[in-house]
Amino acid sequence: MAQIMDGNKLSMDIRGKVEKEVGLLNESGIDVGLGLLHAGENPASMQYLKATLSSCKKTGIRAFQFDLPETSSLNEILNLIHSINRDERINGLLVLLPLPDRINPRRVVNEIVPEKDIDGLGSLSVGRLAADESTFQILQERDYEALYSINPMSLSAGFLPCTPFGVIRLLEYYGIDVKGKHAVVIGKSLAVGKPMSLMLLAKEATVTVCHKATSDLGYFTRQADIICTATGIRGLVTADMVKDGAVVVDIGINVLKDGSIVGDVDFEAVEKKASFITPVPGGVGTVTISMLLENTVRSAKTGQFLKHF
Repeated sequence: MAQIMDGNKLSMDIRGKVEKEVGLLNESGIDVGLGLLHAGENPASMQYLKATLSSCKKTGIRAFQFDLPETSSLNEILNLIHSINRDERINGLLVLLPLPDRINPRRVVNEIVPEKDIDGLGSLSVGRLAADESTFQILQERDYEALYSINPMSLSAGFLPCTPFGVIRLLEYYGIDVKGKHAVVIGKSLAVGKPMSLMLLAKEATVTVCHKATSDLGYFTRQADIICTATGIRGLVTADMVKDGAVVVDIGINVLKDGSIVGDVDFEAVEKKASFITPVPGGVGTVTISMLLENTVRSAKTGQFLKHF
């Protein structure tokens, strides 16, 4: 029977540090602000928005909520982002995805200035990760206090995508060493799959990336020491696709008609074979939000430092 990787425990630890840092900034007359831009009525986005607003309130971060209708044009969204980029009250901006179908999300995310791209999804942030210019952040050997300090590396590194970075932190929290292990990442999105594979490579795992065009997915997953799945397809990973003792990280989110949330993994069956497994909810999602808050505090501290030069 697998050990449950409870993201709430790690999340509370990170949020405690965030609350402390926010308090220290407040004592110096500095507020920390996070912008949340939401367009449309996607159920998963609404759940994420609600959870992020609650976390901001608990840690002392001021949330600026921008709700746009499903009918919003690309120009309306971009004009709002330009305004937020100039707003010194806001240290970071999160655009909740998915956007309405006709809106190109890359066009939107790339409009965020890098110093406010706290979700790490802009082309510059992703490029820095691919070029190993920001991967020092995941090589801290659990000493992540350094991320709150201002140093030449942190000033130029930008931010790592929050969800895959949260997975790395969760694996480390439970003492799971990925070096030399075979990790299979299911999904190749720029938000999770691609950066997840890059981070695992930086930690010296051997990485296989699978996606919707992969033939015989189970052939690859049965070889994996670590499975990270992020497709949003309910029940995609079944017990017969997992070898005994594998680590299973479920990053998928599916909101059911009754409002409950499930992941990509057939949890009850896979739990009996895996050594570690994340629940949905209560696993990666809550850590992702903590990464956002942590990055927002880093942005606030970096911004104040640069104003003195």
